[in-house]
Amino acid sequence: MSLREKPELLIPAGSLEVLKVAVQYGADAVYIGGEIFSLRANAKNFTKDKMMEGIKYAHEHGVKVYVTANITAHNSDLAAAREYFAELKEVKPDAIIVSDPGMFEIAKEVCPEIERHISTQANNVNYADFNFWKNQGASRVVSARELSIEEIKEIRANIPDDLEIETFVHGAMCMSYSGRCLLSNYMTGRDANMGACTHPCRWKYHIVEETRPGEYMPVYENERGTYIFNSKDLCMIDHIPDIMDAGIDSLKIEGRMKTALYVAVVARTYREAIDDYYKDPALYQSKIPHYQEEIAKCTYRQFTTGFFYGKTTSESQVYENNTYTKGYTYLGLIEDKNEEGLYGLEQKNKFCAGDTIEIMKPDFENIEVTVKRITDEEGNEMESCPHPRQKIYVDLGVELNAFDILRKKEEQ
Repeated sequence: MSLREKPELLIPAGSLEVLKVAVQYGADAVYIGGEIFSLRANAKNFTKDKMMEGIKYAHEHGVKVYVTANITAHNSDLAAAREYFAELKEVKPDAIIVSDPGMFEIAKEVCPEIERHISTQANNVNYADFNFWKNQGASRVVSARELSIEEIKEIRANIPDDLEIETFVHGAMCMSYSGRCLLSNYMTGRDANMGACTHPCRWKYHIVEETRPGEYMPVYENERGTYIFNSKDLCMIDHIPDIMDAGIDSLKIEGRMKTALYVAVVARTYREAIDDYYKDPALYQSKIPHYQEEIAKCTYRQFTTGFFYGKTTSESQVYENNTYTKGYTYLGLIEDKNEEGLYGLEQKNKFCAGDTIEIMKPDFENIEVTVKRITDEEGNEMESCPHPRQKIYVDLGVELNAFDILRKKEEQ
């Protein structure tokens, strides 16, 4: 891929608020889920009206919206899928993401004018897969997460130029092949392939010897045990040149269950890195420590390059624990300004008057400030907000704008 062909930055959104944040913080495209047929059933997701509002907002800002319908469908799903795709025909997203061939055929029949993208759930690992889906009418295929850079290059060399490759470059990894997992269904009766994964791969396990039932022995890696199914989180922020060279058309970020802070941090950092690389590769190289510092300002589970540089090793697994590293706490998103000149937000986590916090802006600026005042909606002074998700107003001593994010550095 030449420097003239800047790839799309594709950002997840689990709610209308987060969609708007993704748009403001640098997304070229956003992917969302409706209330059915999405593999993130526990995300807030979008009603038809919210979806229409989100698509309108995105399009006004030159950003595309893709809707996921990537479950593995059963017979009982097909009639409802036809109705759902008829709704999407009215809503007019830029593409529908599917993995099931039956769902693909229904989408092609009901709303042929909407592009069809093939989900990573279809296990797309070779150029014959890609060409098959191209012949069926797909415009884009999402590569399996198990592919290396060299394998993606080979696929690019053996598919038509107008068939797009989308690839995950950041976010949580699944212990099962391309996310096709039966563990949740077996353990809890909630099917990961129908959008209801309970993430049992994150639980702590012990072993039992068959002649000694009831004796639970931890699988020790150190004194705290081991989390044998956990993967570290994927992060390719310091490998942008290799991603570009592979011929990938869309760089995909995982995280439709994530907060607005996560989405803003990751979108803004990748936006900056991609743009810097296209201005001057030497500028990008010089700023890698900056990108690494910024990307660590959200919650993550240690970083890995996954399969991009060869098959995964023990270095990609998390044996010590299943906890996240948390650089900053999300406090809230600036919404409005009252007559007194204070700025309103819905508090996401507690902070107090006198605290030192940081303002994160879409234009890559971070400003450290002291909280001067907090009031409730009636103007009553508060030392701190007593109720989660309460609407409050703050004076931070500086001018703010809608979509500025407030965050507080965690004590390490």
